[in-house]
Amino acid sequence: MKNQAVGKIGEMIARETARKRHYAVKDINVRTPYGEIDLILEKNDRIFFVEVKTRTSYRFGFPEEAVNQEKMSHMIQNAEYYLNDRQLSDKGWQLDVISILLDQSTQLAREIQWIENITADE
Repeated sequence: MKNQAVGKIGEMIARETARKRHYAVKDINVRTPYGEIDLILEKNDRIFFVEVKTRTSYRFGFPEEAVNQEKMSHMIQNAEYYLNDRQLSDKGWQLDVISILLDQSTQLAREIQWIENITADE
């Protein structure tokens, strides 16, 4: 299965997971001058900018390990751009990662890990 197809399946799984957790899906695959935001959610008047990482094995490490310091920097720039562009700067927000291990034969998630507030100092 090609990486793009794996990524799209992962994004669909992430959206469904978010809906089951009572998040409103605000936007998907939003392009900004700084890159792309996979998933934008809202819950309890807070905006969540979510990077979805999907892999079919741990051969190259855990999916979430692909979110390095440079990627986080781009995520912050994307989030700030989106909030300013849509005049939502007064909203609380955070960056999350949804990590998915996909079963290649069934195209179902074997594991889903939602990592919240990845830039928190705590």
